[in-house]
Amino acid sequence: MSATAIPSFAQTSADGPDPESIRLRLGPLMVNPRIGLTNLGVDDNVFNQAEDQNPKRDVTATVTPMADLWLRMGPSWLQSTIREDLVWYQTYASERATNSRLSAEWRLPLNHLHVKLAPFYTNTRERPGFEIDARSQRIEYGGTGTIELRVASKTFLGVNASWQQVDFDSVATFDGVNLREALNRTVETAGARVREQLTPLTSLTFTASREQARFTFSPLRDSNSTSLTAAVEFEPFALIKGRASIGYRNFDPLSPGLPDYKGLTANGDLSYTLLGTTRFGVQFIRDVQYSYFVDQPYYLQTGVSGSVMQKLFGPLDVVVRGGTQQLAYRDREGVFTIDVNRVDYFHTYGGGLGYHIGRDLRIGFNVDQEHRISDVSRRQYDALRYGTSVTYGF
Repeated sequence: MSATAIPSFAQTSADGPDPESIRLRLGPLMVNPRIGLTNLGVDDNVFNQAEDQNPKRDVTATVTPMADLWLRMGPSWLQSTIREDLVWYQTYASERATNSRLSAEWRLPLNHLHVKLAPFYTNTRERPGFEIDARSQRIEYGGTGTIELRVASKTFLGVNASWQQVDFDSVATFDGVNLREALNRTVETAGARVREQLTPLTSLTFTASREQARFTFSPLRDSNSTSLTAAVEFEPFALIKGRASIGYRNFDPLSPGLPDYKGLTANGDLSYTLLGTTRFGVQFIRDVQYSYFVDQPYYLQTGVSGSVMQKLFGPLDVVVRGGTQQLAYRDREGVFTIDVNRVDYFHTYGGGLGYHIGRDLRIGFNVDQEHRISDVSRRQYDALRYGTSVTYGF
C-alpha cells in the first residue's frame, strides 16, 4: 500500500549534500540513517485477483531501513544510497520478501570537464510494473555514465552511455508464462548531448541516443530504438525539484511481424512547495514497455499521477493522491489474438493523515484504492489497502 514516499536520494547537488540532511559524521564520511514502518495494515487483494477468483485478504507490514552516504574525494563527491524493504504477510508467507537496493553516484565537476558515473544494483520481489501481478524474484544491475566538456560559459557538449541487465529467477512465472524466458534482457544505450546551464540550479539538455535491447531467451522481442529528447533538470535546492523530459522515439522491433512505434515520449518527476506549507508532486510517463505476452510483446504506457500534502495546524498534515495509467498493447502480425488492440487502464486514488513529533518522526494513517479495467476479465481487479506508517529521519 502507499504511504509517505521515501526518496531514493537525499538533498544532494554537484556541490555536495544539504547540511540539514546530515545526521552522522564518521571522519570524512557523512551519513543520513533513516528507517520507516512504511505500512502496517490490511491488503484486501494480496494477489490482485478478479472478483470471481475470491480475492485474498491479509495483514501486512513493511519495514524499510536505509541510509544515504557522502564522501568527499578531492574535487569529487561520491554518494551512495542503501535500502532494504522487509516485507511481511501474516498468512501468505509466499509473499514475504527482502528487497535490496544499492545505488551510487560519483561526480567530478571541474572547470572544463564534468564526469558522472552512476552504478546500481537491485535484488527484489516487487512487482515490476502495472502489468505483472506476481511478486517474482529478479535482479537488475548496470549503470550510466556521462562525460561533458565546457565549450562556453554555460554550454557543455558531452557523450553518455548506459547498460542494464534484467534477470528473473528461473522459477518466476505469471499467468502460465516463465518470466525468465520472456523478459531476461540486456539493454545498451549510447548518445550525444548538449547541456545549457540556464541558472546555477536549472539546466536544459538535448540528447540524441541509440538503444539496443536483446532478450536472452526470446529474440522475437529484440529491438533497436533511436530517440531525441529535451530535458529540464532542477537541482535539489531549487524552488521546483526534479526532472522532466519530452522527446521522440523510433522504436524498431527486429521481428518483421511486430509493428514499430514512432511518436512522443515523456518522463517526469517534479515537486514544488508553496509557502512552506503545501507540497505538490507530479509524475508522468509515455514510453514503450515490454510485455510478458508473446503475441503482444510490448505496450505503450501513458500515465500521470500526483499528490498534494497540506500542513493543517500544529503537527498535523493531510495528503491526497491519485493517478491513472493506460497500457495500449501492440499485436504481432499473422497471429490470432482474441483481444485485438487491447487497452488496459489502471486507476489509483487515496490519501492520509499525518502527525509529526519533532523534526524527524511522522506517524500516518493511509487509505488507497486500486482499480484495473481490462478486456481480459481475469485481469480486472479492485484492491483496498489501508494502515499505519511510521517514518523516522525522512
